[in-house]
Amino acid sequence: MSIGDIVNLMRGGIIQVLMLILPALVVALVVGLIVALFQAVTSIQEQTLTFLPKLISILMVVFFLSGWMFTELSGYTVDLFNMIPRLAR
Repeated sequence: MSIGDIVNLMRGGIIQVLMLILPALVVALVVGLIVALFQAVTSIQEQTLTFLPKLISILMVVFFLSGWMFTELSGYTVDLFNMIPRLAR
């Protein structure tokens, strides 16, 4: 196993993690901006107001995309296990 193989494995893992978490992060960002805009317009400065909408939106994203996430993660895992014999040489 060379340094290039290790770098490729790490790069693939980081890309996989980013691809799986990006939808939830984008939704949390959008919901946070909407709640912040609502707080600015109404002059409500409660810091805990953003927690529940973000939590619910992230849970909804994970619920609706869990099939896709599982498929992507299991495909990546199968690819890793298929690489083991080649990397052991």
